[in-house]
Amino acid sequence: MNYIAFDDFQLRNQLKPFTFTKPVAGIRCGILTIGQKWEKVLGVKISYLTEQYLQEKFTHISTDNNIYINGSVCPDSKILTEIQQLNEGERLIAGDITIAIKTTKTLNFPIDYRQFNDKKAVAQPTIIQNLPDIYLKNGEQIKADFTLITKDRASQTIQDPFTRVYAPENVFVEEGASIKAVIINAENGPVYIGKNATIHEGAIIIGPFSADEGSIVAWGSKMRANTTLGPFCRAGGEVGNSILSAYSNKAHDGFLGNSVIGEWCNLGANTNNSNLKNDYSDVKLYSYVTNQLEKSGELFCGLFMGDYTKAGISTMFNTGTVAGVSSNIFGAGFQDKHVRSFKWGGADSGYALYRFDKAIHVIKETMKRRDKQLTNADLQILQHIHDTESSIW
Repeated sequence: MNYIAFDDFQLRNQLKPFTFTKPVAGIRCGILTIGQKWEKVLGVKISYLTEQYLQEKFTHISTDNNIYINGSVCPDSKILTEIQQLNEGERLIAGDITIAIKTTKTLNFPIDYRQFNDKKAVAQPTIIQNLPDIYLKNGEQIKADFTLITKDRASQTIQDPFTRVYAPENVFVEEGASIKAVIINAENGPVYIGKNATIHEGAIIIGPFSADEGSIVAWGSKMRANTTLGPFCRAGGEVGNSILSAYSNKAHDGFLGNSVIGEWCNLGANTNNSNLKNDYSDVKLYSYVTNQLEKSGELFCGLFMGDYTKAGISTMFNTGTVAGVSSNIFGAGFQDKHVRSFKWGGADSGYALYRFDKAIHVIKETMKRRDKQLTNADLQILQHIHDTESSIW
């Protein structure tokens, strides 16, 4: 069987800015991305059906025996069973959302669902439909991924005599991790420490929590529950119910709460975000579907920052801020609730269009520090986003 993670057109737009640079299944929720979860569960590599400008990097491989799975759906045993029981030409639906399709055809984006016979799902799958879902469902997904990753495996032993662990049975440490003089409380959820991760002295970690391969938790940090540090991220200060996707830094003091930070982002020292309004009212978020602020339905809602975006020191982000791809944000006072992709500046002094050559130079220099290089496919994706933003300006 050939498995393909597809983007639903509506959900893809609802999950921008993260889907500007990747398919929906590339979003990290829990320890793993949604695509990585499916690969672990299925035991096979998957491909992706998404917008054309992303397909060179995220390839679409079709055969005469395909199961297309919605990239917004997180796997579990019940929904997997229903997917695998589909007949040719059937689509599995939950409410108005297509969960999966079995077909001999090669499908195109966006998929025309009318050509398939509907079969209602019995299970209620976890679906990432809107931006807040990413952090709201992060704790449960850490638990699910923890079970998936650690099954039938033994954790490395924490040797440091000055580290205090509560509920050690819920802590898993990979090879090469360094943990010194740390407090880890896993009584209310698991704590996963990835390969070669470093947890520095004085850090406090409350589960569910994940620090993936090569990630660093700084001295004296407070990592609150339902927090994920993706591969090679660095986190300091206070972080709660938030995700740093991969290669992103929040290395200094400052608060980050109920937030999702993309890949290759940097938050300068003393950057803070608000995650609760003074009047305790519903937080409004910018919608890429309606191009205006819409009620999120959430009381706690922080910052959503697209890939490659940076914030200068002491930057203040308002409750429910959405920042696009590859912007450089700085200056006094609270920033705008929506900062478009490829913007340079801040609310106090105004924004200019971030010149493409300058933005790419900064990205390349950032990646060089981690011994990585920007690929031609990545460059073309960024060019597409920049050109789109330029036309709006």
